[in-house]
Amino acid sequence: MELSLAHIRNILTRTSGFLQTVTSHSLQPYRGCTFGNALCGVGCYVQHNGHITQGRPWGGFLEVRQNAAESYRQHADKERRWARAARGRFSIFLSSSTDPFLPQESRYGVTRSLLEAMLDMPPDGLIVQTHTHRMEEYLPLLERLAGQTDLRLHLSIETDQEQVEGLPPHASPVERRFAAAAAAKSRGIRTIVTVAPLLPIADPERFFARIAKVADAVVLDHFIGGDGTVDGRRTRSTPLPAAIARIDPAALELDYRDRMALVAKRHLPGSVGIHIEGFAGRFAAGPG
Repeated sequence: MELSLAHIRNILTRTSGFLQTVTSHSLQPYRGCTFGNALCGVGCYVQHNGHITQGRPWGGFLEVRQNAAESYRQHADKERRWARAARGRFSIFLSSSTDPFLPQESRYGVTRSLLEAMLDMPPDGLIVQTHTHRMEEYLPLLERLAGQTDLRLHLSIETDQEQVEGLPPHASPVERRFAAAAAAKSRGIRTIVTVAPLLPIADPERFFARIAKVADAVVLDHFIGGDGTVDGRRTRSTPLPAAIARIDPAALELDYRDRMALVAKRHLPGSVGIHIEGFAGRFAAGPG
């Protein structure tokens, strides 16, 4: 893996496109993602962003933004003023193009330093999005931060299956992620399970019943639309659709998401979000 150390001018990026109705800013403590060779990396839409990859294989590089916390402290007030005027509030998505809790975080501590900076200069809202149980060691810090900002912890659990034939292992075991979600919720941290991208679920009733015990809400997103294209053509160029088809061809269609949502609503009435509405914290009003 190609690893580099870097300094960034402004760690806060004003959102556009998919995230514009979710938060005012996104924040990437790293460029690249070492989970790129895990299951979640197979269909990851970021691999199609040439500005980020610069021709390098997804999962094969990582840029450590050493001055991320310093940059946040330098720019937060200015970006807060802009966000409140232009978007209504200063809110951050951490992160949309990497994972805040990569294995390398234990060495470099970029995410930790950013969260500590936010304790001193809290945004109005913060969404922490991760694919790994590794966030569990940060729960005391997230609990403190939740007392100062509108914080939601989004933890991806794409399926109930620990192994998906034809795909690499998960970056984080499904069971470990369920346990981490439960630990977060027990601390009073608003915890959202994101089933994104939705993979075939062997036992939907049991899966969503388990989610209801460990999370406050659930978000479902299919690769159709979810990868930034109307027809999912980015994802169709990856091995993910073939692996899905071997398990359940019906899961390739968008209505699979809607059928799973009906099951989810029985277990989490009023707390099921679909696609961008869910990531923005806007959930279906009823069980229907």
